[in-house]
Amino acid sequence: MIEVAALSQRYGDYLAVRDLSFQVGAGEVVGFLGPNGAGKSTTLKVLAGFLAPSAGTVTVAGLDVATQSLAVRERVGYLPEHTPLYDDMRVEPFLDFVARVRGIGAPAARQAAVRGVLDRCRLGEVLGRPIAELSKGYRQRVGIAQALLHDPAVLILDEPTHGLDPNQVLEVRGLVRELGAQRTVLFSSHILSEVEASCERVVVIHQGRRVADDTVAALKRRATGGAYRVRALDPPAGWSETLAGLEAVARVQPSGDALRVEPTTPDRVEAMATQVCAAAQAASVTLLELAPLEASLEDVFQALTQQGAE
Repeated sequence: MIEVAALSQRYGDYLAVRDLSFQVGAGEVVGFLGPNGAGKSTTLKVLAGFLAPSAGTVTVAGLDVATQSLAVRERVGYLPEHTPLYDDMRVEPFLDFVARVRGIGAPAARQAAVRGVLDRCRLGEVLGRPIAELSKGYRQRVGIAQALLHDPAVLILDEPTHGLDPNQVLEVRGLVRELGAQRTVLFSSHILSEVEASCERVVVIHQGRRVADDTVAALKRRATGGAYRVRALDPPAGWSETLAGLEAVARVQPSGDALRVEPTTPDRVEAMATQVCAAAQAASVTLLELAPLEASLEDVFQALTQQGAE
């Protein structure tokens, strides 16, 4: 649904995005993660058809954003980082206005579209209120509603929970999950808990470059180097040395009431686990736990954005 190949984006002499490539499949909800200034918003503007790429190719729903930008915008719902709202308008008339701009000309179709997003975004309580009087949470809901009016196949959200209080974050998070059940969603954030709670896969960028593209679980495991936590019932003397002598084991360290066992290389994880099981059986040791260690997403993010290498 979204394909980015060798995208670079310049602002004068400044290179904001550097040779960036990734894909988002139909029906996926993918987090686009990176520190402030990493190039997230610039990339999303290109994907939404509002900025022509300096180099590389980007297609959305099979359409080239450089040569078919209008067609791309017809298929994409876009919420910029700073929600574009008219404060002097009331919610329902504002959405009706956006629907007209979107080309939904027939009154019945326009009314149905507006009513649909009012219900979907739970805006019924404020539909007659001036936008200037709305809380930040409701303003974000109105922003998402305007992005949904034309029933897009792809939804691009730039920092949708930025500046919200905890209750508002939960509401918007739930809405994103609901929307992801019916369309492709790519949303950016620098808030790690939001990414982890809303999607399984993340693309991480730093200084305009991709530094990771994987599931959250896989990134956590990778940050530990494939290490396992091994806990045994009444292990015999020399148990740690036994594990350290296994062919696929690089290092064994105490970790509370267990051992941290690291493979020689990440691709030797399965071999390491198999050898640990065999060693336990040979020594008549009962294993209580043999599980991969997972770092926190914060640890993963810090490592990726400091090292800057995938």
